[in-house]
Amino acid sequence: MTRYILKRVLSAVITIWFIMTITFILMHSIPGDPFASERAMDENVKKAIYAKYGFDKPLYQQYFIYLGNFLKGDFGVSFLKKGITTEKIISSGFPYSLNIGIIASIMVIAIGVTAGIIAALKQNKIFDRVAMIFATLGATVPSFVIATGFLYIFSKLLGWVPAFGVNKWQGYIGPSIAIGMFSLSYVTRLTRSSLLEVLQQDYIRTARAKGLSEAVVIGKHALRNALIPIVTYIGPMIAGILTGSFVAEKVFGIPGIGQLFTTSITSRDYTLIMGITVFFSVLLVLCVLIVDIVYVIIDPRIKFE
Repeated sequence: MTRYILKRVLSAVITIWFIMTITFILMHSIPGDPFASERAMDENVKKAIYAKYGFDKPLYQQYFIYLGNFLKGDFGVSFLKKGITTEKIISSGFPYSLNIGIIASIMVIAIGVTAGIIAALKQNKIFDRVAMIFATLGATVPSFVIATGFLYIFSKLLGWVPAFGVNKWQGYIGPSIAIGMFSLSYVTRLTRSSLLEVLQQDYIRTARAKGLSEAVVIGKHALRNALIPIVTYIGPMIAGILTGSFVAEKVFGIPGIGQLFTTSITSRDYTLIMGITVFFSVLLVLCVLIVDIVYVIIDPRIKFE
């Protein structure tokens, strides 16, 4: 297992390096720079600013300087918020996204998997049909529509939740639902279809023919195999939810990492773009690594080699 984990860690490092390199190249390929919006800038002042931030150096030198600073844990100073490091900006926005992401992830896993299992066991009955209707709606309705509708009903009409920010715990409900609704719908449908497929396999019929109780057949034999595709989706899903939703954070006025990312792109804040991209990449790769390890726990037939 140690050898397997080391291989996966090495693969993760290579993946992160590749993402950093591609992001760096694409960023500097776009016309303009963080100071392009400055009006009537004196040429000497412009040269001094470029020299200060290293823009006067060849691109390959800038790349290796960035890699060296990254290995030291230095993501650089933001161009958007002068004098503030990228690490500090990310650490100020990520807690909001983290709290919302945790709530949304728990909601998706708990409700989605449970509803999918019940729908599969009650195929073509009332619960199954109702669950699939809601799952279809959740997967097709855009998140900004869900967010806007939630605010209109529960904030304006009923006054149960705040319309802006997360100063109260009720403020986390709307963003969590808006961010997690698509994943909730997808997990519900995926769990249902996966379990129905497993229940039709020969070894399930054999287990039932041996006289095993339905609870043992479902819990011990069917679910372990049915959960594999769900785990595959949940790993990257959690990473995506934790890093925040651009639309939901904008609608609910939350200064999370998603809103920071959109702001950094529009302002060409290179260091913040790179910092958030690498941060997201590390989360995603870590979740995928955890998923690969969980595979073996769920299904012993999967070998490390």
